[in-house]
Amino acid sequence: MKTWHKQIQVIIDEIDSCIKKHDDEVLTLGKLSKKFGYSEFHMSRKFKEISGMQFRDYLRYRKLAFALKELRDTEETVLEIALSYGFSSHEAFTRAFKEAYGITPREYRRNPVPVVLRTVIKPFDCYLMEKGGYGMMNSGDDVKIYFVTIPAHKFMHIKNYESIGYWDFWQKQSQIPGQDCETICGLLDSIKGKLDDMGGAESSSGSGQVMAFINEPEGRICSWGIPLAESYGVRLPIDYAGEIPEQMLLVDVPEGKYVVFEHGPFDYETQNQSVEEKIEKAMKDFDYEKNGYNLDLTPGRIFYFYHNPERFWKYIRPVKEI
Repeated sequence: MKTWHKQIQVIIDEIDSCIKKHDDEVLTLGKLSKKFGYSEFHMSRKFKEISGMQFRDYLRYRKLAFALKELRDTEETVLEIALSYGFSSHEAFTRAFKEAYGITPREYRRNPVPVVLRTVIKPFDCYLMEKGGYGMMNSGDDVKIYFVTIPAHKFMHIKNYESIGYWDFWQKQSQIPGQDCETICGLLDSIKGKLDDMGGAESSSGSGQVMAFINEPEGRICSWGIPLAESYGVRLPIDYAGEIPEQMLLVDVPEGKYVVFEHGPFDYETQNQSVEEKIEKAMKDFDYEKNGYNLDLTPGRIFYFYHNPERFWKYIRPVKEI
């Protein structure tokens, strides 16, 4: 089954690549099935079995997600956007858009409220599949450690006081109406102006979404003895004045000094756990006092965690000068 999860992930990545290139000729079940060597029937059945959606529905919602961002971020006309994403007319696009988001394209452009976008499906996720990553690291794959000053900003997020780790966090959030992974990631993906948004389509740090840990009395006691509430959200400019989804919180984060533990790109499937162990060791062994700082354990301080194998894995911890 893991082989099929991986194969469907390749197909899903190909879908996003074709949408970005506006390559509608390739974006058919028949063409993709032939490219990957399967019958159309078999591909359709496996796609729904693993993704939980019909291929045609997933494709439509992903196209609408890309189109929404163009409405939000560009000056292209509604008709130009509709045609570029394969809709036959302004009317067809408007009907599909309103069915998906409860608002017309013109209404959304006038007031870009948060909506739940169809984020890219991740059937081959080493965390959610509890899959390894025990591969050997090359000697040059060291953890970089450096200090940064992060300007004041806002953090829009949800949080859990009892979870421990990514998988457990989403398992617990899924029990709360409106706070499951698909809904939250879709809402955050639609927010404009995220500070960490690199234009990635995935529901991860590539699209500006990050895990974080907030020092709060009600949080679970972590390995170094302080209570942390596990959180998931996006960093926003300090002057952000947009709408806040009802299930989320928005807090001001003051300018502050941080220490960063960063590992470069790595193979997601084979090296994930070994990279994690290497970063954990670097954080455990780091001598704060020798560098003139202490870890800042003030209630309310935020620890950020970025995981994007194509770019980096890094922890950002708040510090204060001795």
